[in-house]
Amino acid sequence: MPTVHARSQAPASNSSKAFTRLSMLIAGAGLAAAAWAAEPAPKDTTATNPLGGKAAAPAAAKPALSQPGQPGQARQITWEELVPKDWDPAKEFKGMDLSALDDGDPRANELLMKMQEVSNNAPTNPTMNGVEVKIPGFIVPLEEAKGEVTEFLLVPYFGACIHTPPPPANQILHVVPQKGAKFRAMDTVWVTGKLQTLRNDSMMGVSGYHVSAANVTKYTGGAK
Repeated sequence: MPTVHARSQAPASNSSKAFTRLSMLIAGAGLAAAAWAAEPAPKDTTATNPLGGKAAAPAAAKPALSQPGQPGQARQITWEELVPKDWDPAKEFKGMDLSALDDGDPRANELLMKMQEVSNNAPTNPTMNGVEVKIPGFIVPLEEAKGEVTEFLLVPYFGACIHTPPPPANQILHVVPQKGAKFRAMDTVWVTGKLQTLRNDSMMGVSGYHVSAANVTKYTGGAK
């Protein structure tokens, strides 16, 4: 699992902050990278390493994590399956020379707003609506009661929505567990329940999917 290092920074101007956030959005969501066209899921999230990290899985091994499931059982899925195959969020930004944008350039903030709009309106995969799924991810708490998380966002890589800008909406799940879960922010869990293509706007990010979770359990397996 990636290690987070804290570092001090000098106060930045609004334009500098906008450019910094733009760079983080590009890095976190991958909207201006060619990798999005070839592999829609975040670059550090792979089929055999669903929670990110340095380990990379061969392309041929990716389908291994996805399991059809038996009648009455949840189907274990990858984050890639939540993204429509024909969606290319980078197409609107192709040909742009981001290196030409300096701090203070008003175009940086304009581009940031445009990229955020694309990210917030990322389309969901309609074939996943109503499917009983099991998927791993990181917790971003939204509501808590008596030391338990009663509502949260599930994201595919460490720091999303907290340390970095939110991923695209089709890479965020809004989860409401049937019972409160004793987990903290950025804990890794398995979420099992019925997936719905239902948008939700929260102060932590826009989610394209909703899960009424029958179970939220500690994550086991994958890269450490």
